[in-house]
Amino acid sequence: MIKKYLILLILIIGFQSCQTVKNNGVFTIYLVRHSEKDVSFNNSADPPLTHCGEQRSKSLSRFFSDVPISTIYSTDYTRTKNTALPTAIMKGMEIKEYNEEELVDFSTLLIKRKQDALVVGHSNTTGVLAGLLVGEEFGEFELDIYDRIYQVVLRKKRGRLHLLHTAFSCKTE
Repeated sequence: MIKKYLILLILIIGFQSCQTVKNNGVFTIYLVRHSEKDVSFNNSADPPLTHCGEQRSKSLSRFFSDVPISTIYSTDYTRTKNTALPTAIMKGMEIKEYNEEELVDFSTLLIKRKQDALVVGHSNTTGVLAGLLVGEEFGEFELDIYDRIYQVVLRKKRGRLHLLHTAFSCKTE
């Protein structure tokens, strides 16, 4: 009887170590553009989110509710921080800032840290950063596109990009 338990214990430990090895070194970075911004706002350099932008940000937090995220990054703009905020609140995390003008250095940092992360950026940085993470060249995208989630799965400094589209629809008041 003891021999059966010992074999069962060895099998369980062996299975768990295989799972650990299987997941070891694999991490995922999600990149999104900030939600809709209020272009009628007086400070055109740093406008807040529109009502639809606030709704989209809450929708993103629901999307990320069951997604493992260890850290959240945003540029130093009201619209990006407020896009990340519902997810940060839901996950009990602080939002860390990054400089959108230093994307090469930031991509290196993300790869070095090997953490599941959410990165909120802009139409002229999100695709570029995704490209840097997978070793390909992607450019800016149109200013009216808000529904993309770039999922970059990395293992041993090699990345695979998946482009997801959200099904969000704004409900007007």
